[in-house]
Amino acid sequence: MSDKLLTKAELQLMQLLWDKGEAFVNDLLDALPEPKLAYSTVSTIIRILVAKGFVSYHSFGKSYRYYPLITREEYTSHFMMNVRDVFFGGSGLSMMSFFAKRQQLSENEKKELIEMLEDM
Repeated sequence: MSDKLLTKAELQLMQLLWDKGEAFVNDLLDALPEPKLAYSTVSTIIRILVAKGFVSYHSFGKSYRYYPLITREEYTSHFMMNVRDVFFGGSGLSMMSFFAKRQQLSENEKKELIEMLEDM
């Protein structure tokens, strides 16, 4: 996987590819919410994703059907490890503590978290 992070626009298109499995630019364009991006913008972003190593394609003459090279879970893990390293000095404990304190976990959620940690 590429060690790069996705921009907001790239992530939006990756979400669609993860949901669809594979798609032509027109399929992605149709699935985007209003206001729609221009065809050329979507095409450019997809080419950037190919260059970054997140997406590949099958060629059908002059048309290309794109598909993700990494899973949503792989990217989420990569992204969260980057957050941990950048904002929490590489400490998973600091990161979990940060989120646990700010989420105002219910008693059941706290118990579930403790059980999950004990099972690890």
